[in-house]
Amino acid sequence: MTEQTDLRPAYSDVAAGFVLAEEEQRLAGDIASSVNACVECCDRHCGSDRIALRCIDAQETLTTYTFEDLRDMSARVANVLRDEGVGPGDAVAGLLPRTVDLVALILGTWRIGAVYQPLFTAFGPKAIEHRLNMSQAALVVTDPANREKLDTVAGCPPVAVVAADGQAIAPGDIDLRAKCRQAADTFEPVMRKGDDLFLMMSTSGTTGLPKGVPVPLRALLSFSSYMRHAIDLRPDDVFWNIADPGWAYGLYYAVTGPLLLGAATTFFEGGFGVESTCRIINELGVTSLAGSPTAFRLLIAAGPEATSSIKGRLRVVSSAGEPLNPEVIRWFAEHLDVAIHDHYGQTELGMCVNNHHGLEHPVRPGSAGLAMPGYRVAVLDAQDNELGVHEAGVLAVDMANSPLLWFNGYHQTETKAIAGGYYRTGDMVEMEPDGSISFVGRDDDVITSSGYRIGPFDVESALLEHAAVTEAAVIGVPDPERTEIVKAFVVLGKGHDGTPELREELTQYVKKRLSAHAYPRVIDFVDDLPKTPSGKIQRFLLRKAEVERQKGGR
Repeated sequence: MTEQTDLRPAYSDVAAGFVLAEEEQRLAGDIASSVNACVECCDRHCGSDRIALRCIDAQETLTTYTFEDLRDMSARVANVLRDEGVGPGDAVAGLLPRTVDLVALILGTWRIGAVYQPLFTAFGPKAIEHRLNMSQAALVVTDPANREKLDTVAGCPPVAVVAADGQAIAPGDIDLRAKCRQAADTFEPVMRKGDDLFLMMSTSGTTGLPKGVPVPLRALLSFSSYMRHAIDLRPDDVFWNIADPGWAYGLYYAVTGPLLLGAATTFFEGGFGVESTCRIINELGVTSLAGSPTAFRLLIAAGPEATSSIKGRLRVVSSAGEPLNPEVIRWFAEHLDVAIHDHYGQTELGMCVNNHHGLEHPVRPGSAGLAMPGYRVAVLDAQDNELGVHEAGVLAVDMANSPLLWFNGYHQTETKAIAGGYYRTGDMVEMEPDGSISFVGRDDDVITSSGYRIGPFDVESALLEHAAVTEAAVIGVPDPERTEIVKAFVVLGKGHDGTPELREELTQYVKKRLSAHAYPRVIDFVDDLPKTPSGKIQRFLLRKAEVERQKGGR
């Protein structure tokens, strides 16, 4: 496995030479006064019949769409939206699977100058209700499979349904597909300003209710930079981001990012599976793959034989959503012959710290990488003082010195994380001498035991290096002598039993690899771990259950 590092620009040169005006010139519009996301992600790439979207249905049948196809479809959607009273600045929510209808809805919403709000198809009524109430959406678009979820949503806006020909829809619903057939395939894009919104996102809700994250059009500059520098998306790449567009990484970088660069993106309507993933990579000739560590660990759990057909097929792999454990990096290098790089971001930020595929800089396993050009990050203590190397603190973005930063607060909610000129991410990290960032854990995940601060990420990574372990989550549980002790919840691979002997073996395994204090004193073997719909482990639920268990004397 080799990377053409000699062909890539040096990170230090690109970071030092960053000029915001040069990024703005990459857009067709004027980001300050006249810009439209549909133009940037679709219209300006028309004229050469380039493929914009590869759609693979649940039966793995491939259909391709050009930018011209998407332009015409989005114009029809925009005409229907206008006829239904949707105007610039209004929110349109989409509760749809990964099909061309979803892309047409997103682009049509942007074409009319409205704001797209994603709703993940795995959401139940209460999760949908909270988000719709937050955005005050003017319309929600869904399909027959998800329509009944809206029946119990209080204050539900008008509903448009994407139904098959002849498929009945509920009285009062809008038959979107039928109306699109009758609508004109031209619609003049509505120009907006860079500070106007084009997305209304929600935080993942790992702790407490989700908060609204308004995304202005100037975020396009950040999305473009990430696709070029971190993903290193090239004209001859076949790109597949397996993240669902119901979440930030999928919507930002499986839809907006590649289309913004005039590159084709890939949708697979079916659920994630090792066999289907390998088949699609081979059949499409995928060269650039992006997704979450959860999906990548499932590939590892299937074993080298199950993935042998794609060894050497991929040029680069990008990981985001949770820290990438070093064992995953080693496994991909050995068994798939490809470099997988960890990227860090949030719904509030997009991606801002990366091991950039497209820039030359050292990459250390366990590190999230370096600040993306256009951002400056720092590690802060509780008093907002910037810390030095190898001092654990909260990762923060220096707002005045981060021209690509677009987040300036939650929707109609106080944003305590912004203060003193910094946005505090809530993630505990350490800065290395070369400026790269090493993840420790969420601020509320860090464990204090006998005066030591222990990051769950290190313990989880050590556990994952053991051949028996497929997944692991580590928390601190109350202890009268040590304040907290480390407890691990471990999912075992096939053929391994959770015996007392294996429990002791894992304890000693971690102890030898980390230190005499940073190892799990208690290990529970479990079938699965609590996660958000986007795949992030919800350690707070494990802590809550442990506290309740101790209170109950069990």
